[in-house]
Amino acid sequence: MTYTEEAVSFDCAHDRLLGILARPDVPAQTGVLVIVGGPQYRVGSHRQFVLLSRELANAGYAVLRFDVRGMGDSEGEPRDFLSTSTDIAAAITALQRAVPSARQVALWGLCDGASAALLYCFDTLDSRVSALCLINPWVRSESSLARTRVKHYYLNRLMRAGFWVKLLRGGVKLDAIGGLGRSAWIALRGDRQPPPRSTFQQRMAAAWDAFSGRVFLLLSADDYVSKEFLEHAAHDSAWKSALAHPRLVRHDEPGADHTFSSAALRARVAELTLKHGLYHPRDEV
Repeated sequence: MTYTEEAVSFDCAHDRLLGILARPDVPAQTGVLVIVGGPQYRVGSHRQFVLLSRELANAGYAVLRFDVRGMGDSEGEPRDFLSTSTDIAAAITALQRAVPSARQVALWGLCDGASAALLYCFDTLDSRVSALCLINPWVRSESSLARTRVKHYYLNRLMRAGFWVKLLRGGVKLDAIGGLGRSAWIALRGDRQPPPRSTFQQRMAAAWDAFSGRVFLLLSADDYVSKEFLEHAAHDSAWKSALAHPRLVRHDEPGADHTFSSAALRARVAELTLKHGLYHPRDEV
């Protein structure tokens, strides 16, 4: 299918935001909003968001990728993923105005872009959002980072003969040994302390659990952010029902790094998004 690309500007809380819309000749009833994690702009690492948008548009989906306030070509003060709900709402409205046939919207986000998508659903309960495509969601906390380091970094090192040879020869710095001790202590302490009330991670889990549409979770097998997500979900009761969501499809991509930095992996992301993340006419009742 052929498509065109055009610049779209729209208002958000008295600031002007800019995005690029990929518009198919015959758009589907579902549009896609790419939420950019920061700090970066609408192109993405390795031009990933550009290439993804074009692949999805070629399959018939209108796609808007945009700069939140304070980033790229958009006006306003810089902000992090915790405070982009107003920007996302404005972008959804802009997408539907530009493509009236897009009666519903799928939110696609990588890293804290995925986190921002869930926080948007928590903040707004926006009925226009029909699907969530969440790639390596960001749930960073001191204890989850410590658990991930102990389990996936330090233990792997301790199991290697080369590490012990290096240690006996004095080749391992004291800082490395101290780092293991600190991480182990934080991990144990985090499990014993009650979490603060209504953390952003808990709000993400609540939005996920309450979401009535489809949820596609894509995790990179060779990524510490995705490993940290799984560690956090395993230790936080708020995530138990979220990961048992009846319309959740999870896929772990072997050999993938955090940003899917090869052409083959980027093509794989587009393929999986189309297969598992987006609306299809057979789902109509």
